[in-house]
Formats: sequence, C-alpha cells, structure tokens
Amino acid sequence: MTKFLFLFCGCFAAVRLQAQQLSVIPEPAEMIMPRIAASFPIGPATKIFVSGSETERTVSYLNNYLQKQYGFTCAVQKGEGTGIRLHGTSSAGEASAYRIAVNAKGILVEGADTGMFYGIQTLIQLLVQKTGTRQLAVPYVNIKDQPRFSYRGMHLDVARHFMDVDFVKKYIDYLALHKFNYFHWHLTDDQGWRIEIKKYPRLTSVGGFRNGTIIGRFPGTGNDGIRTGGFYTQEQVKEVVKYAADRFIMVIPEIEMPGHASAAIAAYPELSCFPNEPTITYYPKQCAWAGDSTGKQVIQSWGVYDDVFAPTDKTFGFLEDVIDEVIALFPSKYIHVGGDECPKNNWKKSEFCQNLIKEKNLKDEHGLQSYFIQRMEKYINSKGRTIIGWDEILEGGLAPNAMVMSWRGEEGGIEAAKQNHDVIMTPGSHVYFDFSQTRNEDSVTIGGFTPLEKTYSYEPVPAALPADKAGFVLGAQANLWTEYIKNPQKVEYMVFPRIGALSEVLWSPKAKRNWQRFAQKVPVYMQRLDQWGINYSKAFFDVKPEVGPSAQHRGISVRMEKSAPGVVTRYRFVPAGQATAAAADYKTPLQITTSGLLTAWNERNGNAVGAMAKLDVSFNKATGKAVTVSPAPAKNYPGQGGVFGLVNGLRSTTGMNSAEWLGWDGKDVEFVVDLLAPVDFSTVGLHTIASGGSWVYPPSAIEVFVSNDGAAYSSIGKTGLFQPAGNSVGLMTVKTSDQKARFVKIKAANFGPIPEGASGAGKPAWLFADEIEVF
Repeated sequence: MTKFLFLFCGCFAAVRLQAQQLSVIPEPAEMIMPRIAASFPIGPATKIFVSGSETERTVSYLNNYLQKQYGFTCAVQKGEGTGIRLHGTSSAGEASAYRIAVNAKGILVEGADTGMFYGIQTLIQLLVQKTGTRQLAVPYVNIKDQPRFSYRGMHLDVARHFMDVDFVKKYIDYLALHKFNYFHWHLTDDQGWRIEIKKYPRLTSVGGFRNGTIIGRFPGTGNDGIRTGGFYTQEQVKEVVKYAADRFIMVIPEIEMPGHASAAIAAYPELSCFPNEPTITYYPKQCAWAGDSTGKQVIQSWGVYDDVFAPTDKTFGFLEDVIDEVIALFPSKYIHVGGDECPKNNWKKSEFCQNLIKEKNLKDEHGLQSYFIQRMEKYINSKGRTIIGWDEILEGGLAPNAMVMSWRGEEGGIEAAKQNHDVIMTPGSHVYFDFSQTRNEDSVTIGGFTPLEKTYSYEPVPAALPADKAGFVLGAQANLWTEYIKNPQKVEYMVFPRIGALSEVLWSPKAKRNWQRFAQKVPVYMQRLDQWGINYSKAFFDVKPEVGPSAQHRGISVRMEKSAPGVVTRYRFVPAGQATAAAADYKTPLQITTSGLLTAWNERNGNAVGAMAKLDVSFNKATGKAVTVSPAPAKNYPGQGGVFGLVNGLRSTTGMNSAEWLGWDGKDVEFVVDLLAPVDFSTVGLHTIASGGSWVYPPSAIEVFVSNDGAAYSSIGKTGLFQPAGNSVGLMTVKTSDQKARFVKIKAANFGPIPEGASGAGKPAWLFADEIEVF
C-alpha cells in the first residue's frame, strides 16, 4: 500500500511538471492535460497525413520550420495514419479556430485553413528536442482555441530608417509565430518615401533618400552627413504581400496625408502651399543640416514639419494616382491615410487655403483637414476600400466610413466608437514599442517607459466605453516608430518580448489572462527566442524599485517585488559620505531617511540577471512629504510612482529616457507640498526639462507661495529662468529671504504655443516635472 501511494505521488508530480513546461504564448482558450504524463515522438521518419480542405500552405510552412530549426522534414501523404494529422475543415463558424489532440494515435491539428495555421504555431511551441538528436517529443494535450479579437496588429515604420525586404519578411515571420493577422507598413513620411510609384519616379529617386541624419537625441549633437535611404520596387511589394498572405497576414499600407509629406514635396515641390520656399526654412535651427540646403529637400531630423500637402486639385490628382497604384499592389480592405500631426501654419498663411475654407463653408483649418480626408475617403471608397486614420481625423468631423486608430490615449477611440465607427486601439501608454522597456537603456530611445508587465496589463476595450459600443473595438496594435532604431537588431530588441505580451492580450480570453502565469512562461519563451536567433530585451529580469512614502511621511519606502520567477533580489545602500556598505538580501520594503546611493540587482541560479537598478537619493525638506497636483498629469506621463514622484528624492539625469517625468499637455500646473509642520527654508525649486523635438518646454515662469493653514497663501517670489544642467534637464529656482511655513505651493505657467520654426510649431507645449526641492 505504501509503495502504491509512492508511485501515485510520483506520477502526479510528473503531470504537474509537464503542465509547467507547456508555456504556450498566447495562452489557448482551453488546454487540458491528461492524467498521465506522456508524449508522442516526431523525427525524420514521421509522416504528415493531410485530409479535408486546403492545407498546402500550412504543410509547407511546418516542413520549412522543421528543416530550419531541426534539420529534417516529414513526408506528406493524403489520408489517415499515425503521425502528424492535419485535417482541414470548412470555414463555417470561426475561421481562426483550431483544436489539437496529442495522444498515442499521434498529433491531430484540425481547423479551417487560417485556424490550422494558428494550430501549427501552437504545435511549434509544444516541440521538445531530445538533447543531441533530431528527435522531438510533443506532450499529450488537448487544446481548443480561437482568438478574442479579429484585429491583431503590428506596425513597422520604414520611412525614418529603411529596412530591407529580407528583414521585412523576417518581421512578418515574427508576427505569424504570435498569431498576429495584420501588418501595418508605414511607407511614407518626412524622412523618406519607400514605395515605387511608376507615374511619379522622383518619389523614390529623390524622396527615397536624405543627405544626412542628426546624431543622437533631437536636436542632436551634429549630423552624420551620410546619404541614406532606400525603397521597395513594386515587384518587391508584391513579394512581401504574398509572403504575408501565405502566413495569413494582411498587409495594410500607410500613405501619409496631408501632413508628414516633406519627402513627397521634395520630389514634387508643386504639392506644397509654398513651392519656392526651401525646406531649410522649416528645419529646426538647433539641428545640424548636411549637404544641399536649396529648394525642397528630404528632412534630416525628427518631429513634425509645416510643409504639408496643399489641398489643391493637383495634389488630389497626385494622391489619387498614388492610391491607384497602391491599391493594385495591396489586396487589403484597408488603406491607411495617416491624418496625424498635420500643422496648420502653412494653410493659415496660404491665400488659396483661406479662400477654399470660405468657398467650402468650413469652420477653420481643422475643417479643411476634415475636407481633405473626406475627399480622399470618397475616392478610396469608390475603389472598394476603407480608410484608416490616426485619431486626429476626428478633428473637424470624422469621415463617414473611416476606421480610427486611437494613439493619443483612448479618448479618440471611445469617441469614434460612440459614433459607430470601427476602432483599433493603439495608445502610446501601453503599445508604443519604441518606448523604453527598462530604466537602464544603453542606447537612445524616444523616451517613455513601457515595461513588459505594462503592455500585458492593457485592456483594449476601455472601461469608459458603453457596453453596447464595445463591438466597435476590433482589436489593438503595437507601433514601432524608428527615429532611434537604425537596424534590424534594435527592432528585435524593442519588440521582444513585448510582442508576446500583446499577443496574449489580443488572442486569449480575458478571463485566461494572468500576469503571474505569464511571468512563469517568460523564461521558457526566452529560450525559444534564443532558438529562433532573436535579439531581445532581458529587462524582464531587471530589479524594478517602486518608491513611495514611508510611514508618517518621514522618508521614502522602496519596494522591490519580484516580477521574474526564481530570482533573489540583493541590494546595497551607501549613505552619502560613506565609502561602501554590505550587500543584503531584500526581504521587506526599505525605509530610507537620508541621502545616499541604493543599488539593487537580481540573481538567478547564483548568477546576476537583468540590469542593476541605481537610485541616487537626494533628500531635501520636501522629500517624502505629502504632495498634490492640479490638474492630474496626462495618462501617458504619470511619472514613476505617480504624483509622489515629485517628492521621492530622485531627479532625472537621463533626459527624456527617464520614467520619472510627469507631463501636462498645454496646461498650467499647481503643486502643493505639505511639509507636515512649519519648516525653515529659503529656496524652492522645480526640476524640469526642455526637449523641443518632443514638444516639451520648461514653464514660462514659476511662482512660489507659502501658507501655514493650507488656505491663505502669500507669494514669496517668481522666476522665469531655466538653468539647464545637461541632457536638457534643469532647475527653476526661487530664492528668497528666510521663510517658515508648512505648505509650499508652486504655480507653473505653461510655455504656451510652440514657436515658429520649431517642431510642432503652433501646438501647445508640454510641461514636464519630476522633483520639487525645498532647502
């Protein structure tokens, strides 16, 4: 009896181990393990048996994968047998659904053509190779699966930095492995035109190349002076579209209009409101230029530029010709027309545009943009296609049949869905993969901070959307803008492993999503990425300190919860003025009441993993105290730890790459610090940043007020002086005679409209702050 109980427990342990090894991403809707752990072998002698409807593409894909990864293929035979059985069903019902059954009879993958392909992606993740052999094993399992959302998209910007056809195909392979079904190909922008249009050859011969690129983060430390660019011939485009279709992925082309048009205008200046104005007049004065600066040129820096398409019949004729050739290349139902970030300054100055506004009885330049988009929509609709635009196309009135991609938060998507328009959610806060994924990036990124767990936490159907409008949210998409991504290796680094998190957001049932379960799968997923030869971020293993107030606001409390399984967190805190200190295992939140350097790192199996966290804590009289702010910061820039980040003793030294920043779009801001008791001080400062390329400017002025009751305040000083100290960060300081007060209020006045000649000219400036200091 005792012996039987021992065997039974051993069997149970084996089953549990096997379940842990089934790290399928995205998580299937239903996955059931048998009571006894076993597996079915696959090797060079295994046969693939096909039956039912069309399976040819999927069989070819599977054999190509086996050859590339394991060095063998399986013979293919029609009918039934013991081996890998692919049974194609009719597409009645959910075409993307599939089921897998693995048992002693073999491996059955069943579904319509799309569903069967997705089943193969799951099967690929079940393969376990026996060490030193070409033999594989697939554990017994029963899976039934289908996607939650019909639109599961990934975007790639090839305009800022060109990526060749081979890499674009590889990128599509990455999408297929994660069950994405849309590839958004951003083909045109100010910095390059990447698609051959035979009627307009200068679009690629001129617009496809630029004479240099700024070095480093905008505005740059110079210009590399290297002529760079490239484009896809129409034959190459057809090749990419077919390659994607063979992987059940639809390619959506994006042709930007009416803004982001500088490359097209460089090729055909008559498309501009002011054809004779050289591009250099629009170029940021703080950015270096390389080569010829006469006439129209392809832009060499980043940002948004005033030289947009003129809404003339010539422009519309040009765009209709372009669309005709694009439609002939792309079978996609959707054509993306951009519509974002279109400055109105040239339209305001143009006599033609002002007359057109009056002639068409439009309200203003926003109405003119709506007219522009709606006119192009009518033409595209007449060709049997639907337009997609970024959420700015809502401004001035939404085109009747347009789909909206909501990138500036969720508000645009909510508004469009309320108007019964289909929506793709793509908010910068969670799915902009050009944002940093670690606080310790070793190369320049555009800024922001979107770690793996933040992407995984995203819910595409906003809570604020009425339930009867939820069906208009077709899905979501991650965007990869390439201003600071020059090569395929960095593309991979920025995309992985976040693409795995997003795939589960979009495919798996909402009830099956669980961060802790997903985190358990990530190490196995990373082994798979190693097998596929992918360069990926290991920020998942980083220590991620969370700084909050200590008890009674006497200092700060640092939590370092483990996001990665199997790691031990170690730390060292060296107080200011002290040479070193002993390292210790992290067990409970650390209470810090003095300036010093906190370093922390994770160890797994005795080896350091991920990046070391460094917090250079600098105490002042506001550190750790209670703070309020009005209005609340923008959702995209909430700061690290929210509003408390303003008094957490940490100042950014890495410019826009820091997650410490809280940001406000075009608003004045009021900060109030409660020092808990009247305190002596003579200096109050606000740590802020100037980053014109990101539309971020320091306050035009700050004014400081004091109070002892939190109600009656008196002003003690004002300044408009911003003192930069490297990486565009700096302090605005009010120095006064000795004060004694409990409450300190700072009123920060927004910079106002961005000046002419600067990126985003005319738009409201952002105001960023990350620390309040009282001495």
